[in-house]
Amino acid sequence: MAKPVVAIVGRPNVGKSTLFNKLIGRRVSIVDDTPGVTRDRVYGECEWKNRRFLLVDTGGIEPDSNDVILSQMRAQAQLAMDAADVIVFVTDLRTGVVATDAEIAAMLLKSGRPVVLCVNKCDAIGEPPAEFYEFYNLGLGDPVQVSSVHGHGTGDLLDCVTDRFPPDEGEEDDGEVVKIAVIGKPNVGKSSLVNRIAGENRCIVSDIAGTTRDAIDTEVENEYGKFVLIDTAGLRRKNKVEDAIERYSVLRAQMAIERADVCAILIDGEVGFTEQDSKIAGLAHEAGKGCIVVVNKWDAVEKDGRTMQEYRKKLEKDFSFMPYVPFLFLSAKTGQRVDRLFDLAKHVANMNAMRIPTGMLNDILAQATARVQPPTDKGRRLKIFYMTQASVKPPTFVCFVNSAELFHFSYQRYLENQIRATFGLEGTPVRMIVRERGEKGK
Repeated sequence: MAKPVVAIVGRPNVGKSTLFNKLIGRRVSIVDDTPGVTRDRVYGECEWKNRRFLLVDTGGIEPDSNDVILSQMRAQAQLAMDAADVIVFVTDLRTGVVATDAEIAAMLLKSGRPVVLCVNKCDAIGEPPAEFYEFYNLGLGDPVQVSSVHGHGTGDLLDCVTDRFPPDEGEEDDGEVVKIAVIGKPNVGKSSLVNRIAGENRCIVSDIAGTTRDAIDTEVENEYGKFVLIDTAGLRRKNKVEDAIERYSVLRAQMAIERADVCAILIDGEVGFTEQDSKIAGLAHEAGKGCIVVVNKWDAVEKDGRTMQEYRKKLEKDFSFMPYVPFLFLSAKTGQRVDRLFDLAKHVANMNAMRIPTGMLNDILAQATARVQPPTDKGRRLKIFYMTQASVKPPTFVCFVNSAELFHFSYQRYLENQIRATFGLEGTPVRMIVRERGEKGK
């Protein structure tokens, strides 16, 4: 099941970003230290009472400027509400209820979304002051007193938020349906590819960057099986994202990655690899999704007998931080090799969901350690007692060792390569968790 989305809204200077940082800092998700990849986030991942969710920080809403600002404010707030499962409305105890708060409360009531009213800057511990009860006038139920600076009340706030989540139904069982998120920079041909596959103009295609704003689902059934294609908005550099509508388009693209099985990372064959391509690929890698690098507009590239081979070698160097990823050269305009995408996506999805028996894993471990001795330091040698697979999507392996400090990253990479050499695992990242014997969790 896709993670619930929680949007933090309110007028400027009530402490929305401070609250966001406090919640993320306390319940921050684990991120792989992937060389060459940085991740610019407009949201953060939190966990509370065994429920993981996406927390979204929004800009301050100012309805009392002029008509242009008012319309932008309403558009921004509406987009936040449309994307969210729960809305946290942040107010300020020190200023009390102001006209802007009442207008925002009216918008939230019309949205029909679950709303948690947060009264921030309640820095004193104990009974709330008399001014606190004024916020009942907003008609949003019982307010929660919070100090985002000190962290007081954040647990009560998260309790209220998680109680309003939709039921946790676990992993969605879609049978053999493979969900493919088509991601990439603007104007690399994402919508054109989806239209070519769908056989109709399912998505608006234009040379204007930012044409696609929603993550649009297209169901496809062919000789390769059942697929759902998710066309997403182009992901631009953070300093290029200017208006509120595009900001939430980026959020929806990142949410589409979360619910996909496979990410088709489109790059422009005429332009070649760019730094932004590596950042977009990093989003899919960090999410643990199966990945395919799709080089589009291949029909427009001048070719000779060695063009594809040389292009592939260059891409292997550019995507060295994802050595497992396969490459596919196609043309959404002419349809060249588009069918190959389905076969490859199904294979990558199977690799991403592969489960390896513990006995076979430990046979590989014994052979690998016999071939290359584990590292030593100050007379101590690393001992790997056994290995087991903890989960899939992506395949995650737990190694029980005598000393986690001795289990160097290079030796982890060596073991990962041995597993890949035996089982393939093409197109999927692999996670390694190291635990010392007798250690309950790390």
